[in-house]
Amino acid sequence: MSLVEINFDGIVGPSHNYAGLSLGNIASASHKGDPSFPRAAALQGIAKMRGNMERGLTQGFLLPLPRPNDGLLHAIGADESLDGPLLAAAWSASSMWTANAATVSPAPDTADNRCHLTPANLVTMLHRGQEWRDTKAQLDIAFADPRHFAVHDAVPSSFGDEGAANHMRFCESHGSPGVEVFVWGRQGGKFPARQHEQASRAVARLHQLNPDACVFIEQNPEAIAAGAFHNDVVAVANERVLFTHARAFADQQGAYAAIRAAFPALEVVEVPEEAVSLEEAIRTYLFNAQLLTLPSGEMALVVPSECRDSASVWSWCERMLESNGPIRKVIPVDVRQSMANGGGPACLRLRVVADPRTVDARFLLDEGKATRIEAVVAEMWPETIHPSEIGSESLAGRVRDAREALLGVLSLDELL
Repeated sequence: MSLVEINFDGIVGPSHNYAGLSLGNIASASHKGDPSFPRAAALQGIAKMRGNMERGLTQGFLLPLPRPNDGLLHAIGADESLDGPLLAAAWSASSMWTANAATVSPAPDTADNRCHLTPANLVTMLHRGQEWRDTKAQLDIAFADPRHFAVHDAVPSSFGDEGAANHMRFCESHGSPGVEVFVWGRQGGKFPARQHEQASRAVARLHQLNPDACVFIEQNPEAIAAGAFHNDVVAVANERVLFTHARAFADQQGAYAAIRAAFPALEVVEVPEEAVSLEEAIRTYLFNAQLLTLPSGEMALVVPSECRDSASVWSWCERMLESNGPIRKVIPVDVRQSMANGGGPACLRLRVVADPRTVDARFLLDEGKATRIEAVVAEMWPETIHPSEIGSESLAGRVRDAREALLGVLSLDELL
């Protein structure tokens, strides 16, 4: 098999809105009540995917989930007295951030030599906790071949699991055996720590990982309190490289030592607090970037355009490139609609190492599919949604019709 890294980006759904549902997500909270632009958001995401294809990378996608979620509304006894946040939860388009869709362990890491995927239960937030069953329905189709994939149910809801956003993998190359790092948070701070240690350990066991190739690290409570609700807001990994803020982990040097003990080839690119403050790193999502290996073998960092607009962040990026370190390119992309709701380039993608020939081809992007998706979005996605429109029957009809049209052009009607 020819194993490559495939980034599966979430297509931004037609109900994309700013309801401010995510406690601890400062960007989401600060834009609560603003009008959103679902059409622009989806087109920005597709443009990011096109950019990766143009760089010679394999690109996949996952589809918006059914919204509004009538099952959730029924389960909470929704009526005209329902308050705004509960109603908005059933309309949330947050599944666009597929970094939270699942945790993925490639075949070279697992005892049965299959790629294992466990959907995240996302129980900390109602608007996200509703997602995993519909997400699993897509994973079951995309990764249906039992010779190559094992798709699990979510871990029990007693333990909050947020998926790949708190998971990193180190390896010499994507297709070689790796060391998997699980980052968890301690409860009791200003904002909820969403990843439980026991959820991470359960996923590692379900995926049949070698205990000697697993590392469990505590996230810095200061980072969570500053708005790093997931580890991928302050650290990202690719092959041998860890790109991280100096205040990402509770014991920064201990984290490096633990990873290096399991993976001696580790290269750390650390951004010091004096160069970029933790608050500025979170505001610009410098670390919520895609760290990619290009076909040339060079590593590129795909960052939100907000990084270029920040004097301290962009100055540090320029100095990093001049230093001739492992990251050789920094590529800004416009994902402002996603950023305003608290998700950067890394939030929008789930990394899966697999042979593309083993994946259902309907979930793999090519020029023709990209054009068809863009056409449906341009015609069917609402241009603007104001939070006051959430709950209206006319908007609900438009959202349902838009998703149905998208599934139709992609021949994925079984997801209706």
